Amino acid sequence: MNEQLVSMITQLVMEKMGGSTKADAPKNTVTPSEKSKETLSKLDENADNVAHEMPTVAPNDTLIKLYNHASHTPQQSYEPSFGEPADRIAPITTFQFEDDNVSESVQAARKHTPARIGVGRAGTRPKTKTWLKFRLDHAAAVDAVYGEVTDNLLKQLNVFQVTTRVTDKEEYITRPDLGRRLSDESKALIQAKCQNNPQVQIIISNGLSASAIEANIQDVYLALQQSLSNLNIDIGTTFYIDKGRVALMDEIGELLQAEVVVYLIGERPGLVSAESMSAYLCYKPRFGTVEADRMVISNIHKGGIPPLEAGAYLGTVVEKILQYKASGVGLVAKES
Repeated sequence: MNEQLVSMITQLVMEKMGGSTKADAPKNTVTPSEKSKETLSKLDENADNVAHEMPTVAPNDTLIKLYNHASHTPQQSYEPSFGEPADRIAPITTFQFEDDNVSESVQAARKHTPARIGVGRAGTRPKTKTWLKFRLDHAAAVDAVYGEVTDNLLKQLNVFQVTTRVTDKEEYITRPDLGRRLSDESKALIQAKCQNNPQVQIIISNGLSASAIEANIQDVYLALQQSLSNLNIDIGTTFYIDKGRVALMDEIGELLQAEVVVYLIGERPGLVSAESMSAYLCYKPRFGTVEADRMVISNIHKGGIPPLEAGAYLGTVVEKILQYKASGVGLVAKES
């Protein structure tokens, strides 16, 4: 409110209170003080300046009318009406994730790896998009470990199934030694159905990723069969092992006396891919074979080595193993 107006209102209140006191007092009461006269004089001098703000008010009018008339007009907020033209309403923008402001070296590294690098953060935590992707990949890895290869796939591959000494998934994870040995029933079934002394024995197992077998085995296995056939290499009777470990190839080599064993098995899933498969190869695997004698072609999946390409390449590796009669470190030594 205008300071001058406040002063006027204060003076009028004082005069009204003084007037009522004078009415009750004797007629010989003293006149107003010099300070009151000075205030009234100033009000008269500034009357022209505030005439547009305050109308003439009778002495008996209430001060509330004067205050209401002189108060400031409240600011009005803008609220668009229902029928208002669209060009006057603020446009609605779709939320977008901020651009990753990373260095050129990080951008270059991203082109060569699917690893989570330079993903940024929101305060002390990962961004929502990064966290949800991590949770999705983790769930896919769990599904890969606890999943099972479908019977329909085994029928398409025309393979029979055997088991290890593992009874369930929990035991398979906690007791790797049981996954390296066949059950007694499986031994008898393999000896009854499989060809003895084959040049190449192919075996398949879900290992730690049933998803890897489901996604890749058809292309890898068919390409490997075609490659070995073109090289005139004899193939034994292929079969599938549920919950097998890599070293199980030693017992199978012992049972069938195979010259080369090719073991197609699901890899331990990671947070980049849960569908990666490996192919282990060994020349005459037997009980007591050391890990240095094994060879592995890993990272077989659509984001790594293409399944068809991997199957064809495995055929050439098998040919080399048969030629040098060695695998692993021994093959490298003979080649050099």
